[in-house]
Parts: sequence; structure tokens; C-alpha cells
Amino acid sequence: MSRKAVIFDFGGVLTTSLDDCARAFSKECGLPDDAYLHAISVNPDGRRLYAELERGDITQETWNSGIAALLGIDGTDLMRRALATLQPEPLLVKAARAIRRAGLKTAVLSNSMGMSPFNPYEPWGLEEAHDVVVLSEQVRLRKPDPHIYQLALDRLGCHGQDCIFVDDIATNLPPAHALGIATIHATHPTLTVQRLQDLLGLPLSASGS
Repeated sequence: MSRKAVIFDFGGVLTTSLDDCARAFSKECGLPDDAYLHAISVNPDGRRLYAELERGDITQETWNSGIAALLGIDGTDLMRRALATLQPEPLLVKAARAIRRAGLKTAVLSNSMGMSPFNPYEPWGLEEAHDVVVLSEQVRLRKPDPHIYQLALDRLGCHGQDCIFVDDIATNLPPAHALGIATIHATHPTLTVQRLQDLLGLPLSASGS
């Protein structure tokens, strides 16, 4: 089957591991390694705050204050501090470039981490590097809501069967699959690139800069 586009999640796919980033932040704050990760992904109040941030229902500053209260730390510019060690994932960034050079489209579909006062996307030049960028807070939808996947398809001008979707969170994959999109669970960069190569029939692992 001929594919026309690849849709990438941002954090943990085009970037290094968000879990590793979270543990580094906990260590910096003098907290147990998994304290921050637990606060945002396990604690019910933290999960609610993150979902509200992703939908654009609350500001990043409100989120900063709420998560800081759960952790018992200073909330000043918390999101910036929490993402301080996040870096581009070279293998996936190079693969995305190679995909575009081959004449296919790429998109970023990300649940937002807020964009003010700290915009985590700004240094990455996503609009220049990809054909379509869909950030949840800007469209007031968040993965795994099926409508946000359809929105990405519409903006790409593609049908589900034309596309591949890559995400590091398994629960974000079924809605894409239901639309006919081929899905890849990103568990390790090398494996993710290999799977993309298999589905696209393109050499990506030695794609250069």
C-alpha cells in the first residue's frame, strides 16, 4: 500500500524520553525519582490538571501552581524547569526529514504542554519541519479523542489508509487505527525507525542530517 504521510507525536517520539526528563526533574528538586511522574500521570488531581491543560481549559500558570502544590515545591515556571533536559531524538528527526525528502508529508499531533509563559515547541521549528502541526490546546481537543485524528487527516488532505501514526503512549493508538491509520507504538527509537522503514519501503536509518 502506498503511504502519503506520517503523523508523529512530539514528546517521547520526536524528543528524548519524557519519563527520563521527569525523573531528572524530580532529582533536581530533591524528590524521589518518580515523584513528578506520579504527580502528573497517576495522581487523580494531577491527571485532571494535565487533561485540562492539554485541552486549553486552564493556563500553564494554573497548571504550574497546581502541580507544585501536589509536590510541595515552588511552582515558578515549573513547566520550563520540568522540561529542561528534553532534547531532540536524532533518529526520528532524521527519519522525518528523509520522509519529506522522499515526497511524503509529515505532521505533528501533540497533546499540548501549554504555550505561555513557556512554549516548549518554539525552539523546534515544527512549522518549518513539518507540513501540518496540530497542538491540542489550539484546537480544544486532545488525544485520544477521535476527532483530533480526523482533524490531522483533514489538514493533511489524506484518508486514514494513506497515513502512519507514531506515538509512545499505547492508549493513543486505537482511535487512529479505527480511522484506518497504520500505527506504531514508539518504545525505542531504533525499533520505531525500523518499523517506519518496513511500512514505507524507504531507507531511513542512515538518512543523514
